[in-house]
Amino acid sequence: MYRILIIEDDRAIAQTLKRQIGQWGYAVQCAENFRDIMAEFHAYDPQLVLLDLMLPYYNGYHWCAEIRKCSKVPILFLSSASDNMNMVMAMNMGGDDFIAKPFDLNVLMAKLQAILRRTYDFGTEKEQLECKGAVLDTADASLRYHGQRIELTKNEYRILQTLFERKGHVVSRDTLMQRLWETDCFVDENTLTVNVTRLRRKLESAGLSDLIVTRKGLGYSLGA
Repeated sequence: MYRILIIEDDRAIAQTLKRQIGQWGYAVQCAENFRDIMAEFHAYDPQLVLLDLMLPYYNGYHWCAEIRKCSKVPILFLSSASDNMNMVMAMNMGGDDFIAKPFDLNVLMAKLQAILRRTYDFGTEKEQLECKGAVLDTADASLRYHGQRIELTKNEYRILQTLFERKGHVVSRDTLMQRLWETDCFVDENTLTVNVTRLRRKLESAGLSDLIVTRKGLGYSLGA
């Protein structure tokens, strides 16, 4: 379970972020002592920091510089000061990404999850993802079934990866759209439907017609 530290002095925003991120299974803590952020940082030892730019006592640039003296933990800046100069400064100070307020919580989660995967999943051995004899190959983003190698597009792979990772659970359409947003392409309800339909046809031709099951009004799951 990844640990996320939220350094945001607006308590309403901080608590909203804590609830949203916590719903995804992450451990979350909100900073309380804005005079000594580093004490809380060292005590919690987070794997990602959400850092507001405008803070009491010292701004986000200061704390980013302090964190960078001792850690390479990814830092996602949050700020209503979204002009280009602030974005450039945030990156130059060691930030990994920048999101402007007011922000969409779904977009924030997509960015957060993408940063975590880039930082902690790269080069690590991944568990085998398997269902009904179909094995999702995370090395080359393909699906293998009874000796067949099924080529997948980037979006098809992301859809299957999300479903395989949550095998036994229903995955909402919103969750799948968040994963597809990480491809830097706009994804709406119709785009998701088109991608799922094409993927199902590809699976059916390989003998996997019931791998993806529609849960009416809820989303999708892998067939039992």
